[in-house]
Amino acid sequence: MQFVCDAPGRKTWFRIEAEAEAAQESEAMRHAVEKYFRREYEKARNSYQPAHSASIERDIGLRAHIQRTMPLFLTLRDHEGERLATAMLPPQGRDDGSFSIIIVGPGNADPYPAEGDAIEALGKHFGFALPRERCYPYKRN
Repeated sequence: MQFVCDAPGRKTWFRIEAEAEAAQESEAMRHAVEKYFRREYEKARNSYQPAHSASIERDIGLRAHIQRTMPLFLTLRDHEGERLATAMLPPQGRDDGSFSIIIVGPGNADPYPAEGDAIEALGKHFGFALPRERCYPYKRN
């Protein structure tokens, strides 16, 4: 995992970088981030066009390509490491308005009541707003 930014209340956003991390997040949070991570990873991997065709040099740059092209998968943790929310943001954290941003809490619950300040801090870090209406996919009344 990679540090992304701090949030109010001694909370921190981290980037999920490996399938094993996504699997742990899915299990602990009771949602499907692992499925989305795996799908986006494969899509990024399959889109890679190596600069060299020689087998020894073919995959140089693959990791960087995957990090540039796949969405950002993020986890919000409290100061004790407890998982609080999971987010999927556009590749490189650059919002063009067309990407379906998803932010959910445990069991796909609405994270905004408890974690709204942390979500706002994440938006400020990347330079765009993360409103509930756009980012929480399950509109429950």
